[in-house]
Amino acid sequence: MKKILALAAVAALTAGVSAYAANPFSDVTPSDWAYQAVVDLSEQGVVEGYPDGTFKGERNITRYEMAQIIARMLAKEDQLNAEQRATLDKLAGEYADELANLGVRVSNLEKKVGNLYWSGDARMRYQDKATGDDSWNGRMRINVKGQVNDSTYVQGRLTSNMDFKTNDDKDKDVVFDQLFANHDFGKAATVRLGRIPVAFGDQCGWLYGDSYGVDGAEAAFHLGEKVDVTAGYGRFNTSDYKTAITDADAFYARGAFDLNVAKVGVDYIKAVGEKNTTDFAGNELIGANLVVPVSDFRVFGEYWKNTTADDNDTAWNAGLGYGKLNLKKPGTFAVDVAYNRVDSGIFFGGTGLQTNVLSYLTSTKYAADKVTFWNAIADVTLQKNVYLHGEYAFDVDTEGALSDKTQDAWTVSLNYKF
Repeated sequence: MKKILALAAVAALTAGVSAYAANPFSDVTPSDWAYQAVVDLSEQGVVEGYPDGTFKGERNITRYEMAQIIARMLAKEDQLNAEQRATLDKLAGEYADELANLGVRVSNLEKKVGNLYWSGDARMRYQDKATGDDSWNGRMRINVKGQVNDSTYVQGRLTSNMDFKTNDDKDKDVVFDQLFANHDFGKAATVRLGRIPVAFGDQCGWLYGDSYGVDGAEAAFHLGEKVDVTAGYGRFNTSDYKTAITDADAFYARGAFDLNVAKVGVDYIKAVGEKNTTDFAGNELIGANLVVPVSDFRVFGEYWKNTTADDNDTAWNAGLGYGKLNLKKPGTFAVDVAYNRVDSGIFFGGTGLQTNVLSYLTSTKYAADKVTFWNAIADVTLQKNVYLHGEYAFDVDTEGALSDKTQDAWTVSLNYKF
């Protein structure tokens, strides 16, 4: 391909990025059909001429020269719209070898096909459960994001779990545990529809942190850089109680406030319908949380109340953390220890904790009114995008349980991000 034709195509890709500039090449005149394209790309720093001040547009462009142009375009990718980025991704994939020889990082290009962006994670985990048994299992999740236009994308997540100790889940089907459309209204608001990820509870979403989230609609409002307000309506998708929780529509709202010296959050959950003893309908939960950073330490706490329950209606925790995990920096770590007190009137299943001590509240064997325990969580980056995760629930106690044979629980997992 002639160099002048290639540059005209690239100029179309960057339309709207730059303004008119002066002609930098002696052999390109205003009467040339591609004059404006060459001038614009020169002004953007995408193309360069020869030492003698010429452009030599009639020469055939080499793959190396084209790769140089693409590399400079990649540096300006955030200025392009979705369609232009998709075209640039295809070009970068075609010239990946030449880009690599230029020292351009192209690892992310392999994850992009047109407007699709791929990522994922995997883990290998051992669990010693509070119920007395153990589990050796694995999980892989693949995220796919389809960019529809500049303000809209659709995202889904494929998940497969496998238990290596039993044959029950050996060939378990791969499922979509998340699937939602996301539309941004500038920087002020975001609306999501579908199966939406949501979590409640400051330690790993202990109150509700299941990957299935909520089936429904959610709107988030960004009031500057310090305040976010979210409201949603739908059905929580899972529960340990095996009752009608997953059949009850619920409204939820959240507020997050960054006060610089502390971060404050408030939460509200209201299940529609009349309060009764057989399902989740009519329950109203209100929560508040606080995190105070002190150098590399953080002090945190949370309090929840069920305003519709007669007793066993509160939950709270208080804890101390240190460090910050960074998956790009091996050796970084984070440790958090908290004391937890959880009443049965607050917990509605689907915990994000990887230990199962809260099952004392939900199992027919124990049916506890209250569970107290210390919970320690630690993460450390072993290699880039590889980290070790551990949880230990200890000093476990119950009140009002049918059985008092409680025990500690712990889990450790090796996790991979890609």
